[in-house]
Amino acid sequence: MSIDDFEDMKTDQAFTRKSLYSRANEMTYGGALSFLRRKYTKNLEGVDIAVSGIPYDAATSFRPGARFGPKAIREASVQLAELLAFPDGIDPFKTLAVTDYGDCELDYGFHGNIVSEIENHADTILDSGAEMLTFGGDHFVTYPLLRAHAKKHGPIALVHFDAHTDTWPDEDGRLDHGTMFSRAIKENLIDTEHSIQIGIRTHNSHTKGVKILDAPWVHENGINQVIKKIIETVKDRPAYLTFDIDGLDPAYAPGTGTPVAGGLTSAQALGIVRGLGDLKFIGADVVEVAPAYDHADITAIIAATIAHDYLVLRAKQKRSQDK
Repeated sequence: MSIDDFEDMKTDQAFTRKSLYSRANEMTYGGALSFLRRKYTKNLEGVDIAVSGIPYDAATSFRPGARFGPKAIREASVQLAELLAFPDGIDPFKTLAVTDYGDCELDYGFHGNIVSEIENHADTILDSGAEMLTFGGDHFVTYPLLRAHAKKHGPIALVHFDAHTDTWPDEDGRLDHGTMFSRAIKENLIDTEHSIQIGIRTHNSHTKGVKILDAPWVHENGINQVIKKIIETVKDRPAYLTFDIDGLDPAYAPGTGTPVAGGLTSAQALGIVRGLGDLKFIGADVVEVAPAYDHADITAIIAATIAHDYLVLRAKQKRSQDK
C-alpha cells in the first residue's frame, strides 16, 4: 500500500497529505501532530517556509524545560489548523507552501557541538531556498540561526520581543540565553542601527545601540505607535523576527523559564505582529516556551498563534508580490 492510497483520507494529514498547499479539517483532538497539520517531510523542493524545532534549553539561567517547547507549540496549533485565519478569514496555505521539517537533532552530551549542529541544520534549509520558522528551545538557539541567515543576507535587522535585552557582556564560547546577542553583534550578524527590541522590562546598561521600546512605553503609546516605530527603525533591511515568549506578561505566558511581571498582553503582541507587513522578513523564531510551568496550555497557544499569524503575514506579502 502506498501513500497514494490515502489521498482522500482526512486523518493524520502530517503524513497522508500530498500537496504542500491547501488545508482540510481534521479532528482537533486526535491525529498525527505537526505544526498546523502541515506535511512532515525533509523534501524541501517547492517549499516557501519550513517549520522546525530546536529542543535545547541548557543555556537557560533559571527554570529549564524549553526543550519541550516545539512539541507543545505543535500540539497547541490544532485549532488554528482547523479554521481560516482571523481576522481576515484567509487561508494562508493557498499562497504559501509550508512544511514541518521536524526537529534539529542534538546530542545533549556534547554542548560544544550545539552551535555547529543548529547552524548546519539551518544551512540545509536555507540552502534549499526555503525560509525558516523555528521553535525553541531557549533563546540561545537564535544565535546559530542568525549565523546561518547572515551568511545569506549579511547583517540582519532584528525585531526582538522580550522581557530582556539579551545583550549582557559575552565571553567567547559561553552558552547563555542572556548574552548571545552581544556575541552576534560582535560577529556583525546584527545590523544594530536598524534593530529594535519590544517589551523590555529588565535593566541592562549594555544595550549595544539597539533601539528599545520598553513595556511601559508600549502600554502608554499603544499598538499603532509601536508598529510605526518598528517600521521606521527597520526600514527596508532584511528583518528577522525573534519572539521570546517571556515578552508577554506571566498572566498571558506563565510557561516560560524567566517570567517578568509587567509585560505585553496577548492582544498587544498579536496586533503588533499582524501590523508588520511592510517589513522584509527573511525568517522568524518563537522561543522559551516551557510547558511544565504552563497552565491550560495558554503559553503554548499564544506561541502557536504568533507563529501562525507570522505565516499569515508572509502569505499576504507573497500574494501581493505575485500580483
